[in-house]
Formats: sequence, C-alpha cells, structure tokens
Amino acid sequence: MVSSTLEIKDLHVDIEGEKILKGVNLTVKGGEFHAVMGPNGTGKSTLASAIMGHPKYEVTQGEVLLDGENVLEMEIDERAKAGLFLAMQYPSEVSGVTTSDFLRSSINAHREEGDEISLMKFIKEMDDAMDYLEMDKNMSQRYLNEGFSGGEKKRNEILQLMMLKPQIAILDEIDSGLDIDALKIVSKGINKLRNDSFGCLIITHYQRLLDYITPDKVHVMMQGRIVKTGGPELAKRLEAEGYDWVKEELGIEDEIAEQKA
Repeated sequence: MVSSTLEIKDLHVDIEGEKILKGVNLTVKGGEFHAVMGPNGTGKSTLASAIMGHPKYEVTQGEVLLDGENVLEMEIDERAKAGLFLAMQYPSEVSGVTTSDFLRSSINAHREEGDEISLMKFIKEMDDAMDYLEMDKNMSQRYLNEGFSGGEKKRNEILQLMMLKPQIAILDEIDSGLDIDALKIVSKGINKLRNDSFGCLIITHYQRLLDYITPDKVHVMMQGRIVKTGGPELAKRLEAEGYDWVKEELGIEDEIAEQKA
C-alpha cells in the first residue's frame, strides 16, 4: 500500500465567531505516530473536527492536504473515502443500524461497485478483530453504540479503525474514560495497525496512553497553535512537571481555556 502524507498548513478555525485555532502547522506521514498534547481548551479537539469537516467549525485560513489534495474542499464522506479516519471522543449512538451492518456498509463505500467485500470474508475479518479487542461478539448485532459503556464505545471505534484500514487516523482522546485494562486493549489494537503506510495523529491529555503507544513526535498545543515539538521524552516531562515550564520558556503569560474548543 502506498504511504500517504497529511499536511496541515497555517490552519485557522473559528467557532461561532470565536478564534480557536490560530495557525496550526503539522505534517503526519505514513509510518509515523504523532501525539498532540496541551491544556484543556487549547483547540486539540477542534483540530480533529475541523480536519474531518464538522459543520460547527469554520476554517477561515489555511489548508489541510492529503497527498497534495485539499480535503477542506471535500465533503465529509469524500474525506473518509480519501483515507482519513476520525475516532471520536464521544461516539454517537445510531438506532436501527447494527454495528455489523454499519461496518460492512462503510467498507463497501470505499470499494468500487461490483467489488464489495463478500459476507464470509467480512464476518471472518470482523470476528478476528473482535477477538483481538476482546469484544463480545453479540456487540456486532447491537445497534451502533446504543447502550454501550464508554469503554465499549472506544473499543468499537478501534474495531472500525482495524476494519477500514485508513491511510491516516486521527484519534481524539481515545483513552478518556478507560480503565487500565481497556486502555491496554485499545492500545494493542492501534499498535497492530502500525506499518509504513499508516499514519496516526493521537490527541491526548495524558502520558499514560503513550506508555503503550510510543509516538515518533510529541507536539504541545497552546493558544490555538503548536508551540513545541519533541520526542517521547517530552510527554514524560509534561506528565511530571505540567505545562508551566513550557509557558515560561516561551513567554506565554496566560493560557485561556476556550470552552467551545
């Protein structure tokens, strides 16, 4: 599979007229795992939602390029078909659509007419992935996320990730609400996909996720932009010392927590 590159160039995003992102620059290549960390309200989830085209977020400047194509000019489904995937912080419940039907329809939406995945192959791949994630097989016949616990919803997001095999995945706080056992299983699923053609942007508050998924680069977001980049050791220092030393080092006097972000 050909490796893809996601380039975020000078991205500015508003929510209801309030500036949230103020010039984000970031490049994620196939084979690379990047982590974005930062205090609450600095725009991390806004970045994920804007890339995938959430209508609440208005891009006022900049580009988001996937292999040179500006995804901001694409519809949401076109962005997914192009190879982008978003694991959401708060997955929606969809009544009347089973997890199995949703997954099979999603896979076929990426394939040409007449080349749909066979039912037997789909069932085999889904069963294998659910076994790997230690999921109850009955979940495949339940309505998507309906009545799922927080941990089940997050495992279901990773099940989709494993089945769809995107080029670039954005994981928005996939670790929130998980106990340590669930965190290990979710991390195992993400690590299974690690290869030279798969790139991953991990948005997280906590170092604990990065104990199980080692990032190639760690980025600190403050005041709507990336202010510092380093290796895995940067995340460890943030966990130990917080963000005050970054503010002091860069002369950032106050980090405003924009609640809408």
